[in-house]
Amino acid sequence: MEKKVTEVVAALIWDGDRFLICQRPAHKARGLLWEFVGGKVELGETEEQALIRECQEELTVTISVGEVLMEVDHDYPDLNVHLTLFNAAIIEGTPQMLEHNDICWITPEEIPQYEFCPADKGILKRLQSKAW
Repeated sequence: MEKKVTEVVAALIWDGDRFLICQRPAHKARGLLWEFVGGKVELGETEEQALIRECQEELTVTISVGEVLMEVDHDYPDLNVHLTLFNAAIIEGTPQMLEHNDICWITPEEIPQYEFCPADKGILKRLQSKAW
């Protein structure tokens, strides 16, 4: 049976030369893997609206959404995702851990020290090559 594609948005949020990553809760699919903040686009939402809502719900921060940096299609055993990564900036608040097991700011050089969700691998390669 054909799995339907889940539209997912994520934010690349920089603070100087470091960017924000979040560790998925242990009880969720791909538990304890690292990812960019974001989530599913709900019915009737634009991608930007979904990203603003997810950052508010998960981190209690207000963001401004910039341009699309990259789009990725990835086939997980349980779902197909179409991930759109946006450049984003925090305009209000400090990230809080409401949903995640952990959050941290890392430099592109530190990427190999973390185990990321498979869908993020291509994005991380670009970050490491500084090909933005």
